[in-house]
Amino acid sequence: MDSILYWNGVALEANRRDFSNVPGTEKPAPEQGGPTLSSRALAIVHLAMYDAHAGVVNIAALPRYLATPPNPAAGASAAAAVAAAAHDCLSALFPRQQSHFDVALQAAGLTGAGVTEGFKFGQLIAKAMLNDRNSDAPAHANGYFASNAPMHHRPDPANAAQGFHAPFYGAGSKCFGVTARHALDVPPALGSAEYDKALKQVRGKGIAPQLMGTLPTTYTKRTVDETLVGVYWAYDGPRELGTPPRMYNQIVREIAMKKGNSVDDNARLFALVNTAMGDAGILAWDQKYIHDVWRPVLGVREHDGSMGLTAPTPPTISTTTAIPPGCPWVRPPATVRIPISHHHFPPTRRAMPPLARRPFTPCACFTAWQRATGRQTRCSPGHSCLTNTTALPVTTRA
Repeated sequence: MDSILYWNGVALEANRRDFSNVPGTEKPAPEQGGPTLSSRALAIVHLAMYDAHAGVVNIAALPRYLATPPNPAAGASAAAAVAAAAHDCLSALFPRQQSHFDVALQAAGLTGAGVTEGFKFGQLIAKAMLNDRNSDAPAHANGYFASNAPMHHRPDPANAAQGFHAPFYGAGSKCFGVTARHALDVPPALGSAEYDKALKQVRGKGIAPQLMGTLPTTYTKRTVDETLVGVYWAYDGPRELGTPPRMYNQIVREIAMKKGNSVDDNARLFALVNTAMGDAGILAWDQKYIHDVWRPVLGVREHDGSMGLTAPTPPTISTTTAIPPGCPWVRPPATVRIPISHHHFPPTRRAMPPLARRPFTPCACFTAWQRATGRQTRCSPGHSCLTNTTALPVTTRA
């Protein structure tokens, strides 16, 4: 059995369960919620699995991520080390699911020589990895105050009580592998030609289907195909499905299995993929709250003198899908999707070169001309998106 694929599956199931209803309630209360904490959790788990495997096999092609603890004596079981590292990290990150992880550990079938030594080493790895991340900023919004000034982030007017997600997480968390914290260009100025062009695009492409007829004839409207694609991607953490990093891991699993990867290959691959997504979540949230740009629905409403803060309810401008609580200057599902095909460097923190800065261009939505066209209203007018991207192939979601 491939221990990396096995525990990757357990981790993805933990993500899915984390977004299931809490018993006795009608909604989830995730322990590792949003693209921020869910990508962080998966990065921690997979780096621990990688270090546990790499420490046992001890080959030059798999350098350690953390220097401590020292590698175990020869003969330790790599599968046992991976199991202990994954089990202990998952148990710490998702304590409500402890019994699920215990069952998975028993089902792993750890037998043979070196199991005890490998398991002890994996436990030390988990402890070291969790300690390495204990200074990351939390996801709460205590101390963040929204501004009513134009261009600033405020709650969705249709869901004013939704709050704010992780405004300090990006700035207050160190990266897993990236050595340079890249920055976005500033958004176009309110009222500029560039801003107005983006505003018209986001209104035309992002308006709710039933309101399409209210658009001026000069606007380019969203096509039926674009709506279908947008609905496909617009799934931020619904019940029983999990967050975007889960789906991207599922895609990578399919590729890894079809290519017949070895355990060494998968240890490295999943560490790289989840490290990249963890860093993407940190950097995206850093830039979101540096620029603090308002939601498109606010920009569109307040651009029209008949709307604004005192607009009637329901508003005459609506969005295609429900809006998550994060500041929208950077769209995290796009951010975490982009790095997963760029995994050509070794997962060693000190040696890992920074991810190449991708070209940015102003546009209305993170993949307006790519795959998520129906979600433009989730992004800010004038949103800078990544236009030179190479995402992994899309597969049917389970």
